[in-house]
Amino acid sequence: MSDSSSRTYQTRIQDSCDDPLVAYANLMAYVEHSLFREMGAGKIAGDLKSSYLTAFHITARQFNATRVKLEGKIDSILQLLSRRIETKKTQIESLEEAISRLKNKKILHQKKRRLSRLKYQLQRLETARKDKKVALCFGSKKLFRAQFDLAANGYKTHEEWKASWKRARASEIFVLGSKDETAGNQSCTATIAPNGSITLRVRLPDALIPQFGKYQYISNVQFAYGHDAIVAAIRDCQLRQQLSLLNDPAYKNHGQAVTFRFKKDSKSWRIFVTIDTKLPQPITRQGDGVIAVDINSDQLAIAETDRFGNPIRTLSIPLHLYDLSREQTKALIGDASAQIIALSEKTRKPLVLENLDFKKKKAQLREKNPSYCRMLSGFAYALIIAQLKSRGQSKGVEVHTVNPAYTSLIGRVKFAKRYGLTIHLAAALCIGRRFLGVSEKMPQGQRDIPDGKGGHVTLDLPVRNRSRHVWFQWGQLNKKLSAALTAHFRTEPTDPRAPQSGSCDSNAFGSCRRNSGTRIVNTTALLTCLIYLCECVDLSRFC
Repeated sequence: MSDSSSRTYQTRIQDSCDDPLVAYANLMAYVEHSLFREMGAGKIAGDLKSSYLTAFHITARQFNATRVKLEGKIDSILQLLSRRIETKKTQIESLEEAISRLKNKKILHQKKRRLSRLKYQLQRLETARKDKKVALCFGSKKLFRAQFDLAANGYKTHEEWKASWKRARASEIFVLGSKDETAGNQSCTATIAPNGSITLRVRLPDALIPQFGKYQYISNVQFAYGHDAIVAAIRDCQLRQQLSLLNDPAYKNHGQAVTFRFKKDSKSWRIFVTIDTKLPQPITRQGDGVIAVDINSDQLAIAETDRFGNPIRTLSIPLHLYDLSREQTKALIGDASAQIIALSEKTRKPLVLENLDFKKKKAQLREKNPSYCRMLSGFAYALIIAQLKSRGQSKGVEVHTVNPAYTSLIGRVKFAKRYGLTIHLAAALCIGRRFLGVSEKMPQGQRDIPDGKGGHVTLDLPVRNRSRHVWFQWGQLNKKLSAALTAHFRTEPTDPRAPQSGSCDSNAFGSCRRNSGTRIVNTTALLTCLIYLCECVDLSRFC
């Protein structure tokens, strides 16, 4: 766990400073767009600095902030290209597999058309990555395309859309901080007021000085979350400056960059402040056991273990996220994460998660059945893991991940029946035991394995092969269990009173020998069949 972490806090400010900030945002947007155009033509951003300072009448720090912001966007797009290429390859592979099974000519034709489009898109992406050509739409593609269907997007005229488009393209100001500058940022200097609030002094570009003056002051800035951390960072920067004036070499141990971002939305301006916060020392001890979490589409299964991997307590937190808004999803996951981290704090045990990655599976959703698609598309696994790691980091709780291979299967076979656990809770227990390094060897003989719906199937477990890894045997069992469960659910009776073809119930029908062709039926079985037939057939028609 690192000693510090970057945190961003936000708040809103009054509208009294709207005009200078809007003018500032418009000018810096023009600078950014011009710089992107010239960088796309092959020029180096650093070589353009002097000409831009003269042409746009901005300071060197303002140009550096624009350059860093733009280079960050370009690097992000280039890194995302590799992920998009892998997604396209996965989609093509899944579609080709689906095409090989299709016989309907109409559906087959449409699938082949889509396959051709995907291959063309893949070729374009690979070319863009090779040439490092970046496509960047300032203002968002969604809003740009809204001009082609004004009524559906809430616009009456094209002029109304154009005004919205211009606002979106110039709605942000990025102010880069530095450890060596006053209060961590000379272009947006923060000071602490007597009442504890923060006052910002924003340095405007030289081009705007005749109209608004050199500085724009924003007073009484309060943060609902993180205010104390921001104040502490500002005071540490002030201490660095004082020690530097006294030629004290200890000044190097103080101060940090304080970066600001101003963002205008439909309500007002928001301020985002990014600082480095010192993380607390870990409070968890691995020798006492762990808190293990099995992440599922509808719940979080939690198991607490001792240091030997034995279960102490279990807990299930419902987490139904399908058909919820993004904010509702964040709120539910945040509440569940807080509950889990609080348990780790109380027990002083580290948190163990599965190292999940469903990117490949989500890329194949189009060719899967609808119910599976709905389940997986609403599975916000990445947000759950990010929330748990972030909260754990801020509370001093260590968060570890393990390989999720066969954890549900091992839990189902070894621990579900033994400890009376559900399959998900047994999987959580297996996750914790895997981190503790406890043996996962397969039991021997015949086992009743829960089917997850209150029943079970009976299988002969594979014989141990000491020359192979234990996961090889679990892989063999996984194939057998999948086939057995499929057959088990297909032959499940729809009416509990109805005798099923090929089924055998020792309580009602006596014993059956499938291979010999001999069936022994007792009197109770015969009476049961007659009663069922009488209930199903209307005998009044024959009277």
